[in-house]
Amino acid sequence: MYYQHETPFGPKLLKEGGAEFRIWAPDAKSMKLKLNGSIDAVSEMEREEDGWYKLTVKEAKPGTKYQFIVDENLHVPDPASRYQPNGVHGPSQLVNPVAFKWDDEDWQGRPLNEVVIYELHPGTFSPEGTYQGILEKLDYFEKLGITAIEILPLSDFPGEFNWGYDGVMPYTPARCYGSPEELKELINEAHKRGLMVFLDVVYNHFGPDGNYMYVYGGPFFNKKNPTPWGSSLNYDGDHSDIVRRFVVDNVLYWLTEFRFDGLRFDAVDTIFDSSDKHILTEISEAVRNGPGKDRHIHLILENVSNNAKYLGTVPGEPGLFDSQWSDDIHHACHVLATGEDTGYYKDFTEETSGRSCLEHLGRSLAEGYSFQGEHSTYWGEKDRGTPSAHLPPTAFIAFTQNHDQVGNRAFGDRITTLAEEEAVRAIVAVVLLAPTIPMLFMGEEWGSRNDFYWFADFGEDLAPSVREGRRNEFGKFDQFQDENLINSIPDPCSEETFLRSRLDWNELNEEVHQRWFGYYKLLLELRRRTIMQVIPRIETGKASWRILEEGLLKVTWPLKDGGALKLIANLTDQGNPTPLFTESEFKRENILFQTPANTATEMDSGTVPPWAIIWLLD
Repeated sequence: MYYQHETPFGPKLLKEGGAEFRIWAPDAKSMKLKLNGSIDAVSEMEREEDGWYKLTVKEAKPGTKYQFIVDENLHVPDPASRYQPNGVHGPSQLVNPVAFKWDDEDWQGRPLNEVVIYELHPGTFSPEGTYQGILEKLDYFEKLGITAIEILPLSDFPGEFNWGYDGVMPYTPARCYGSPEELKELINEAHKRGLMVFLDVVYNHFGPDGNYMYVYGGPFFNKKNPTPWGSSLNYDGDHSDIVRRFVVDNVLYWLTEFRFDGLRFDAVDTIFDSSDKHILTEISEAVRNGPGKDRHIHLILENVSNNAKYLGTVPGEPGLFDSQWSDDIHHACHVLATGEDTGYYKDFTEETSGRSCLEHLGRSLAEGYSFQGEHSTYWGEKDRGTPSAHLPPTAFIAFTQNHDQVGNRAFGDRITTLAEEEAVRAIVAVVLLAPTIPMLFMGEEWGSRNDFYWFADFGEDLAPSVREGRRNEFGKFDQFQDENLINSIPDPCSEETFLRSRLDWNELNEEVHQRWFGYYKLLLELRRRTIMQVIPRIETGKASWRILEEGLLKVTWPLKDGGALKLIANLTDQGNPTPLFTESEFKRENILFQTPANTATEMDSGTVPPWAIIWLLD
């Protein structure tokens, strides 16, 4: 099978041979096309209405390199280029979208209740730092119990290393990881093993280096609503119809030509759109009426504003988007395990919010958001969030680590270096067995202690300000008032920082890391055998939570056919008196999982051990 998404952006190969080149450049006075770097192959392009330029070239074919010349002097790549073999400042290369033959014809994806996500950065996940390096670990993912790989953004960026959130060419898979065909091969092989592949996408801004759209397509951006990373995209002003089409087509391009099974939309709270139909609504409708008609495609949000409207407004009815990352669950688990109370963790302390951290966790597990309109100190001293108890648990993705929560720390340290092992094991047991969707960050499954830093390969025109900004950001915190400590923060623009972030797979040979791997594998196997089957039976909107007198958290998810899934957790380093369970509620045969292993026995003798987790299924 062959797959192609038709779009007005980028070149189009013609059946009779040659190609038609198109570019939207409303601010350009003239536009020329240059082929294969030759001064003898420069042709004037015809200007059409609304800022479009086009030209048909009979000699063009797959592999042909081309550039546009703006106003006689500026050589720029195609903003809809499918491949940039020499980087974002070099020429684009003509690609045949249907050259790759897929043999995953029977693949329909997997339903939401079967999703277990493994988030990875392609440049640091494997020793090779390539798509091929990921492909070679597909059997490993199957063995672990993963069902979906989530790849950080691939839109091509300047330099040789970057998290991906500074991309400037949304249609171009980053060349430093391999060719478009190698990316397709990875996804094709994943599908044949029953693995989904998700992609992180960024539609709130473009990166600062290599973004030539400012020069010839200024209306593409909305300078009135800046994001923390630069001007936002113009979704509601003049020419916004073309910008919207560019973005919607980009979504369909990734899902159609590369057959990704889902997209995670970065920081949607910084997507500004006052149109009658928000761009997120338009994206969702295009997916549901397009590739989503024929197979499972999962649309995921990052939305720190805790706005539930995109996830659904009526219990039991699907929303525009399927799920969102749950920072609330992560932050509560992190504070309970580590005791940290700075930055956004302040909001999860009783001193700041008036609620204990255990209450925050209970509410977020049972109802989705912990902040559903309550005052937030960290997020601007204002109310944050909307009601979410009507949503199914799969509307939320839970994790103990991700690229942000590790890499945005000054020294990229993981929770295994910040908390005691028994505390980490406890919160992992909560996250991996809860009916929310679990997500792992690469290496956590073997308890990796490898730091993961923020890095971006900017040139010396940008690098000094990036370094200074990074240090100023952490200089706001009390623990970084020591100048020597500030100066020891790794240089984000250094290749050494990037390479130090690469996983050390040799750790897996050590006994302590094998124990961690076995623990994760055990929990994910239990999830596969039991929790995945339980999730569709859960009564949406009926979950409840409470703090028992002894300081234990109890969460209950009632089932449609009777009974319930229950969590009982002591997330402290102190043993607690045994709560009085009724005989019908607490039976040994109902225990799905317990950690430590002898928890139930100790409860019989009068105490609940520190960091005790019990999962029950009536």
